[in-house]
Parts: sequence; structure tokens; C-alpha cells
Amino acid sequence: MKIFVLGTRGIPDVLGGVETHCEELYPRISKLGHDVTIITRTPYIKDKSVKLYKDVRLKHIFAPKTKSIEAIVHTFLGVLYAGIKRPDVLHVHAVGPMLLTPFARLLGLKVVVTNHGPDYNRQKWGKLAKLILKTGEYLGTKSAHKIIVISNVIKTILRTKYNRQDPFLIYNGVNIPKLAIDDDYIKSIHLEKEKYIIAVGRFVEEKGFTDIIKAYSSINTPYKLVLVGDADHETTYSKQLKKDAIEAGVVLTGFIRGKELHQIFSHARLFVMPSYHEGLPIALLEAMSYNLDVLVSDIPANLEVTLGDNYYFEVGNIEAIKSSILNTLETSEKSIDYSKLLHDIYNWDIIAEQTIEVYKTLQS
Repeated sequence: MKIFVLGTRGIPDVLGGVETHCEELYPRISKLGHDVTIITRTPYIKDKSVKLYKDVRLKHIFAPKTKSIEAIVHTFLGVLYAGIKRPDVLHVHAVGPMLLTPFARLLGLKVVVTNHGPDYNRQKWGKLAKLILKTGEYLGTKSAHKIIVISNVIKTILRTKYNRQDPFLIYNGVNIPKLAIDDDYIKSIHLEKEKYIIAVGRFVEEKGFTDIIKAYSSINTPYKLVLVGDADHETTYSKQLKKDAIEAGVVLTGFIRGKELHQIFSHARLFVMPSYHEGLPIALLEAMSYNLDVLVSDIPANLEVTLGDNYYFEVGNIEAIKSSILNTLETSEKSIDYSKLLHDIYNWDIIAEQTIEVYKTLQS
């Protein structure tokens, strides 16, 4: 099959959950014998001369690096390109780009969409942006040939709001790593093995990093707090977050991948995710793959990764975050082995095969 992919900023090593999803999924689909092209957004591609990544073709198409119009402009141009090249399947990721699903159908393309979650619930969007994202979810849900969702939470939303009864549930995945032995990177940013707490993600309001900084500031502990990530569009919020973090003695790594991220996860004591909104968080799955103790907010997407009551805290409750961290740090032994859960459910090889099966339903 000839498959085109839209809705991601690009691969490899581009910040974001959809980007990580695509970077892991499509090389596997290509390896299984399919011709895959990912249509990338030029502002996020460092070396535009690179046209191939792990047998996945990369087509770099212009996108304005402006938060409000970036996705819609790029998706429009990407759909036009797909209309010319005529793939067997156009796979569109996320509710914003799904706005162009009817246009893709008008061009005679067979369209699969993946709903990664109700992005309109994110605090960073204004009223107009939220309306556009809701419209994208509506149009994509109503007009796509096939729909994939990454959690039961999203599946329920589509059934309840749009009476779409046939979404395919295919989870996000994670790789099981071999733990790093080297510690030169963490030493370079003045960290010690198992003497720090990490939170990972974009510097946007819904990730709840302000809450964890407040909770950490009120704790007397030798453990350092490390925020891994950055803003893809610098905002007043992200600037203030960095200022507050520095004042609280928090370590900011910026956006890291590869060896640096591997070391950060391998040697951490605890992973905390205080998010207000998630689809199915890859960062949480990554922390679990390193067999870290994890603490996460009690939002529906996090509850779907059934961890046990003591691994959750009330979202937005600073005191609950504080007491959860202190209780976990006082426990010397990790209490869960996640390996079977990750292998059986959150396995990229299985996810690639499941996605291909969805594509095949369009060939009959």
C-alpha cells in the first residue's frame, strides 16, 4: 500500500506526542512492506535535504510557524499534494488537521484519521481556536472512512457526541529500553543518580508544570526537580514558567532526545505527570518502560493506564502532589514491574500490525 501521513510536525527528533507516535509507528509499517510518506512542516526540519528516515519518505512542505494557522495551512497544502500523488490511504493525525477531511474526500482520497484527544480542552487555545478544533473533530469524525482512537476515553467521546460507533481502539506504544550505565550527561547538569524527580513535556498550561513547581517549592528535600522539555512557540506562560522554575531551583534541560533523554530517564528516582489534559501520554509510558515510580494526575486518560490508587493524585491539588511525592520518596523499593503490561498492550510492533489492518479495510 501507498500511505501518506499528515498532522505531525515531522520526524525524527521533533518535540510532541503525535511526532513520537509517528516516528515509532511508520518505520515499522514501512518495514512490513508498505510505501510510507510523512508530510512534514518545514519550520521543524533542521536538515531539509534529508528525504528518507528508516525507509519512510519525508516530503517537506511549507508551514507558517504561527500557532493559530500553522496546522490548517500545512494540512491544506498536504491534502493538495496527496490529491496529486494519489496514495491508497491518507492518514491524518489530530483534531486540528482533521478539519480538512471533507476536502480530502472531495478529492477522492481514502482517509483514515487518528484522534489523539480533544485538543480544544487545552488551556493555550482561545475561543476561536477551540471552535476550529471542535469543528475539526466533528468534520473528521463525520467524514473519515475509518477512525482510530488511542484510548477508550476518546472512543466514548466519539460515540456519545457524534454517534460514531465504529472507531478502532489502538493505543500508543513504547519501547522497552536497556537502562543507561553512563552518567556523564546528568553529571554535566549537576544531577546524581536516583537523586532527582522528572516531569516531561511541552511548556504549556495543561501540562500542570506550574503545580509541580509550587509543590516542590514547599518540600524540604535533597532531591532535585528536573523539567524536561520546552515550548515549541514561546509564550508569556512559558517564559514565566522558566522564571518560576529557576527561582525554585528546578533544573531545566530544554528539549532533549537520544543519549541525554535516555540517561535522564535511566537514573531518575521518580516521574511525575500533573497534567490537566492528555490523550494517552507517551511520556508516562516511557517512564514506565524505565520501571520508574510514577505519580500522575487523576484525569481519565491517565486512569486508563491502570496503575493503582496510590499512583494518582487529584489534578490541580498542590497539597496532594506534595504529599504523594513525599510518600513515594520515603518508600525505598519500587512496587510495580510494568514490563508485561507494556509488552502486551503498548507494543509498537503490535500497533503497526493493527494499523495496517485498518488500512486493509479500505481496500475491499
